[in-house]
This record gives sequence, C-alpha cells and structure tokens, in this order.
Amino acid sequence: IADPEGYDKGHFKKVYEAVESMAGYFNFEKIDTPMVEDTSLFEKGTGPTTEIVEKQMYSFRTKGGDQLTLRPEGTPPVIRSYIEHGMFNLPQPVKLWYFGPFFRYEKPQAGRYRQFHQFGFEVLGEQNPVIDAQIIQLTYDILKTLRFKNLIIEVNSVGDSQCRPYYKKLLTSYLKPHRLSLCPDCRKRLQKNVLRIMDCKEARCQRIVSQAPQTIDHLCQECHNHFKGVLEFLDELELPYRLNPHLVRGLDYYTKTVFEVCDQDDLEGRGSLVGGGRYDSLTKLLGGRDVPGCGMAGGVERIIESIKARKEEAAEKVVPKVFLAQLGPLAQRKSLKLFEEFRKAKIIVLESFGKSSLGPQLNKANKAGVEYSLIFGQREALEDSIIIRDMKSGSQKTVKLNKVVEEIKKQLKN
Repeated sequence: IADPEGYDKGHFKKVYEAVESMAGYFNFEKIDTPMVEDTSLFEKGTGPTTEIVEKQMYSFRTKGGDQLTLRPEGTPPVIRSYIEHGMFNLPQPVKLWYFGPFFRYEKPQAGRYRQFHQFGFEVLGEQNPVIDAQIIQLTYDILKTLRFKNLIIEVNSVGDSQCRPYYKKLLTSYLKPHRLSLCPDCRKRLQKNVLRIMDCKEARCQRIVSQAPQTIDHLCQECHNHFKGVLEFLDELELPYRLNPHLVRGLDYYTKTVFEVCDQDDLEGRGSLVGGGRYDSLTKLLGGRDVPGCGMAGGVERIIESIKARKEEAAEKVVPKVFLAQLGPLAQRKSLKLFEEFRKAKIIVLESFGKSSLGPQLNKANKAGVEYSLIFGQREALEDSIIIRDMKSGSQKTVKLNKVVEEIKKQLKN
C-alpha cells in the first residue's frame, strides 16, 4: 500500500484478513467492480447535491465523448452490477462484499487521501430489520477482531419517501430564522438539500442543529416499526449503541436505518470508523426493480490510523527459515525445480538465483537469520545430492536431493 504516512503492508494485511474472514463466516460473496464508471451512476445514485458529487469526484471525458468517473464509493457500482447481471433472479437476499481502491478529491490530511482503500458489505433483496442488525453486528465484529475495545454504535432512522418530505418541511421551517448564522455551505443546503445540514461539522451549525426537530419523532408507522425492530435485535445481541437523532449520513440514497461505529478511545477526533444503513429505493432509482438493500463501508486508512495510534502490532510477518544457495549452471537449473518442490510443501525458501558465488549468497542467508542453508554446487548437482548447513552450529550433512524436502520438514519440526 503506497502511503505518505509509512503504513506498512502488515497493517493493511491485518485489516484485509479480518474483513475476508468475517465475509466468509457471514456467507458473503466477493465482487470486484471497475474503478471507472459512468459519471451518471454517481450523480443519480449518490445524489447530485452530496459533497462527493459536488466537490470530490475525479471525472473526465473520453475521446468518444463518454463522461466517466473514478469510483468515489462502492454501493452504486454494486447496484449497477446487480441490475446488469440479473442478480434478482438468484436466491434472495444476495450478499456481496468488496475491498479495493477508491478516489476522492480531498485536501490531504491525517487519514484522508485522494486514493484510499475501502471495504464494504451489501445485502440486496431483503427488507426485514434483522438484516440491518446483522450488518451492524458484522461491522462491530470486524472492529473487535482488530482489537478495538471501546466501541459505540450510533444509530438513527431517516425515514423514507412517505415521512421524510414532512420532516424536511419541519426542519426547513426551524432553520430559516437561523439562516444567517449557518456556514455558507449550509445556506446553500437550505435551498437544495436541507438534510445535509444535519451532517455539517461546523461548530456554529452543530449548535443550531442540536435544537432542531428529530427525525425519529416524525416517522411513519412503517419506518417506526422497522426501527423498533432494529433496536430490539441490537438489544438481543447486547451490542453497545446509542440513539443519535441528528445522524443522517452524507449520502442521498439512505432510507430508514443509518448507523456509524465510533472508537470512544479516539482522542484525535477522527470520526467514525465505519458507517452504513438501508437504501430501499436505490436499485429502482438506478433503473432496476424495486429491491430493498442495506450495507456498510469502512475506510482502511482511517482504521489503520487508529490501530497505529494504539501502538497495535501489524500482522505477523512470516520469516523464512531456509536459504537455497547454488553454484554453477547445472545446479542453477536444478534449483528452480527444487524451489518449486519446497513451494508445494509450503516451506518458504529464500534464494538468490542471480548470484554466482557462494560468499554473497551465504551473507544474505546470515542477514536473513535463516536456520538452515542448502548448498547446491556443481558436484552435488551431478550426484543428485545437496548439503544442509545448520547456520547456528555450523555443522552440515549431505542428503539425497529427493529426500531434502522431507529432511528439512523434520528439522523444522524439531
């Protein structure tokens, strides 16, 4: 992972393995969508008035006149794939996960990069609140696997097309008298997308929003029952959550449940680690059938920042214990086959096939701290034998070439 802060691959691997392991346990299938999509996919799906579409997308026109965008987020591409490949014909729900690079025009700062990595989980074809709870549980389990100890789940309901229009009117009526006290962006949002004001991080806007009407007080019966069901499942799972009536998330497609998982030990105020929610209207909006959906996404660099702040160890690096040194053209040719035999036996062997003299090869073996060196010279190649040297004691013995893999297995076990 290329990274100005010097993240090593061990931390990246640690996050990937936690996500992959949980995906397997919860029976999600991996999906890889293109890094370039039609711009209209994000304008329609993510929302034309969201910060991602207005300020953060890398878009360009091709020689053929197509308007394309480097993907800034993962859900619309997954939905596009679901529609194009007729996944509504599969047994529902369809459960998909992804992990890869994404792109946003961000001001570079701690934990934010213009190319970053994100993982996500999407469940399509089921509207039962148990799915919302399972997505939240999966999210919580991934972070627990990564040894986050003091997590809190913030959860809210933003309603749907039945109850949200009325709530927007209430919110607009409340905010209009405070218009001049809002930040410049929120004054525009008051006209274009009033819910986005709830997501503003400016202190002056947060003070005003803190007294605003709350979405959960104005839900229709269906949304109320759905949210009640989600909370009952979270109670049953004994997950630590709190209602955040001002949580709306920054994307237009959310309906009903929205949530974020935060690290309460984060003294740097980096914000949430993972977030998500339900998006029951998105598939239809993008030209497909009316299919309910629910999902989440997490920023890998953001999570790694927090892991490093806790001085957490990276994934343990596998240290090779065997070095293969070869001398002469015949030994070099036979070494390639021998190297492959060790690979099949799942024994990691260091080598330096480009070197022709023994000294530099054994120097490399010493620096690597291997336990055994295999010395394979011209004479050994002719006799189909090889020398095993114990690097600690300096003792060595000659064994038949076809026995060396088993002999090394035995020595490593001892």
